[in-house]
Amino acid sequence: MKESIKGKFIHEPVMIGYDDLISETLSTGRTYNTPEGKKYPSITTILSILSEESIQKWRARVGEEEANRVSTRASRRGTAVHEALEKYVNNVDWKELLDTQTPDVIQSISSVRDVLDKSLGKVYGQEIPLYSHHLRTAGRVDCVAEFNGKPSIIDYKTSKKLKPKKFIENYFCQEAAYAIMWEERTGMPITQLVTVIAVDAGNDGLPCAQVVIENRDNWTPMLLETIEKYEQRQSKRIR
Repeated sequence: MKESIKGKFIHEPVMIGYDDLISETLSTGRTYNTPEGKKYPSITTILSILSEESIQKWRARVGEEEANRVSTRASRRGTAVHEALEKYVNNVDWKELLDTQTPDVIQSISSVRDVLDKSLGKVYGQEIPLYSHHLRTAGRVDCVAEFNGKPSIIDYKTSKKLKPKKFIENYFCQEAAYAIMWEERTGMPITQLVTVIAVDAGNDGLPCAQVVIENRDNWTPMLLETIEKYEQRQSKRIR
């Protein structure tokens, strides 16, 4: 293990045997090249088939121009929130961090900060590139750390309002994939999945953080079914 980073959060990075994975964005989605020379689709590309129907209906309802505007804005904000939370967990001074953020990002990270301060323990890594030969997929996990004392896959999301569990099942499948990739790469099993959502307006209309904790094994069957469906679809396209 590397030397721990000094500060509020204790870091004990776990070695995965490589520095990064080369990624490529294609018309069919993002792919990653593994050190062994394999090319795998990203887990987000695979899981996008779970929501494609609802997204198509939404784009048809609001129009392509508005859909593109909303999607671009949400993507930029999501990236900014992720980067800010990564810096915070890396023990960047809070006041210094706020000086570089826009008001909407400050609102999001402030609600999540309270959750991290209360529940985040030893940090094993952030923004870690992972892959699995078993799942034939790859991706980059936001954070692997102890959460309420238990090793966890932690994923950050943003939302205008609270999310019913039935609408975020793809989140749990994504995190289950990361847990399997992590164990395959490190030998360290992780079963707890933690989704931390920065919500613009909770039930009281105020910004809040929604935390959903799941078990990897409850979502592995759905993950495997979705991977199989994706691969069958890709096979038909090649023929």
